[in-house]
Amino acid sequence: MTRLETLKHNLLQAFGEDAALTEALGELTLELPATQWTAGCARLRDEASLRFETCIDLTGVDYLTYGVGKVGEPSGESFPARFAVVIHLLSVTHNWRLRVRAWLESDEFPVIDSLTDVWPAVGWPEREAFDMFGIVFEGHNDLRRILTDYGFIGHPFRKDFPLSGHVEMRYDEAEKRVVYQPVTIETREITPRIVREDAYGIGR
Repeated sequence: MTRLETLKHNLLQAFGEDAALTEALGELTLELPATQWTAGCARLRDEASLRFETCIDLTGVDYLTYGVGKVGEPSGESFPARFAVVIHLLSVTHNWRLRVRAWLESDEFPVIDSLTDVWPAVGWPEREAFDMFGIVFEGHNDLRRILTDYGFIGHPFRKDFPLSGHVEMRYDEAEKRVVYQPVTIETREITPRIVREDAYGIGR
């Protein structure tokens, strides 16, 4: 068996034949229920046949407009929820990688257990996912913004977040401090000019 086939076999052995496991482009993705997030990840770390000692990355994903083109027509794909948490794991022992995803039940208040007890290094990536997507990681001991200012409103990586933001800040000479005010930028869309002349660039 190839290394990928061995990993797939070991995952099915550990999580059962009905495990939500997909293969695409030479990579495996395992989907875990949000209620089994920490337990499933601990098994991925501790199972001798898997041994994913390292969590390389953790991020959130907003599928709000995924697959919707400019004309507003959906791609036909459907997802069980708007938000998901995705991690990428590495087994140094076996030299293989795995993507793991969990769908979050609530679109209004996405929440999932923190993985800091499984891989302590995910503390900062979880803070980033909280800051950018508004995903709450229960059990995280320092869940606060990490990239935006403490007074920032909203979560910039959400698909419904305006490109201009909600507020802008500037230094006020009279008050001798930074002040926040409503956005004064007029929202507009810039479409680049496309040249459609059949003989454009030929013989020039």
